[in-house]
Amino acid sequence: MTDVIIPALGESITEATVGQWLKNPGDKVAADEPIVSLETDKVAVEVPSPVAGVMGEQLFKVGDTVAVGAMIARIDGGEGGAVTAPTPAVVKEAAPAAAASAPAKTAAPAEPTSHIDDTPPTKPVPEVGNAVPAAPAPDAIAPAVRKLLGDYNLEPASITGTGLDGRLTKGDVLAAIEAGTAKVIGAPAAAAPAPAAAERREERVRMTRLRQTIARRLKEAQDTAAMLTTFNDVDMTAVMAARARYKDLFEKKHGVRLGFMSFFAKAVVLALRDVPAVNAAIEGDEIVYRDYADLGIAASSPGGLVVPVLRNADKLSFAETEKAIGDFGKRAQAGKLAIADLQGGTFTITNGGVFGSLMSTPILNTPQSGVLGMHRIEERPVVRDGQIVARPMMYLALSYDHRLVDGREAVTFLVRVKEAIEDPARLLLDM
Repeated sequence: MTDVIIPALGESITEATVGQWLKNPGDKVAADEPIVSLETDKVAVEVPSPVAGVMGEQLFKVGDTVAVGAMIARIDGGEGGAVTAPTPAVVKEAAPAAAASAPAKTAAPAEPTSHIDDTPPTKPVPEVGNAVPAAPAPDAIAPAVRKLLGDYNLEPASITGTGLDGRLTKGDVLAAIEAGTAKVIGAPAAAAPAPAAAERREERVRMTRLRQTIARRLKEAQDTAAMLTTFNDVDMTAVMAARARYKDLFEKKHGVRLGFMSFFAKAVVLALRDVPAVNAAIEGDEIVYRDYADLGIAASSPGGLVVPVLRNADKLSFAETEKAIGDFGKRAQAGKLAIADLQGGTFTITNGGVFGSLMSTPILNTPQSGVLGMHRIEERPVVRDGQIVARPMMYLALSYDHRLVDGREAVTFLVRVKEAIEDPARLLLDM
């Protein structure tokens, strides 16, 4: 028997929650094959098997808290002795823990929460008429995915799973909903009576570690910083014209699409140079000023909002910036961001406009002192040279820590961003 030990999960991370067992007792396991998904404060990490063999005893249940260095399972067939699993490099979406509460750090073996059939897959049978493919077994679907399917009353068999052994992930369900390919189970009766009061139900679902961390950090930001938000608007005409003119040539040369985020990242870098307080942080009774810009770019993931860090953004070209941001977005949706991708950062940019937000007051990503909120672009009447014209306008919001950043500095920062976006030549001339 070989012991599987929880490896180091990243700086300052000492424990995690068992999110999902990927192998059941008796299942064959290859060396380095993931056997369990752990939820940390930032992302979910898959722990691989250190040896090939057969999955043996599972020492923790879904929802249990496990410490780094603890033994979590045993593999039968490998060489004896305790073996620490390799440091995990693959990150999956965080699956919420089971709703039923369980004592943390218990050492009692648990019944498996999912089932993987070892029998060879049968050849798929083509659909005939209105036949629907057999749905995955209920115990093969993670609790978070099952809840999402239930919320939308969807048929699991109508959605293609991309997870381990074809399992459905939250990303698969959300993508099917957006594409309109997911099938709704049954159809409501035309004259169905209103549900009686006795039929009303509630469901309690334990928060994932990621959601708990998001909630805690956002509240800490409100409790710690003297947070204030100032607004401005920006005319997107020049940037949109530049993008339309060069996007095809840019993509042909660099292999990546030219978006708006690289313009804003460059504009923020210029503004941070002019107003260094926005790029600084308070540590105790000292102010730490930086001569570099590590930009956190907020991205949506199936498990919640994550903020991967674009390091040394002040030294990156437009193409390098676009490639890095595009890579962050893809890996965030696939649940493959590494913990190192989310650490650090001196300033954050968040774009609520992709979801249709017109205006918002973003919350600081402490200990940072500033966060820029972008919003949707819409045509609005503005006055140019004494004439009322329609222009593509965007509201910008800068939330900042008033303990460190004065109102004059905050307004100056936003004006610098506005000037650079309305006259993109400033980005090339470093003005």
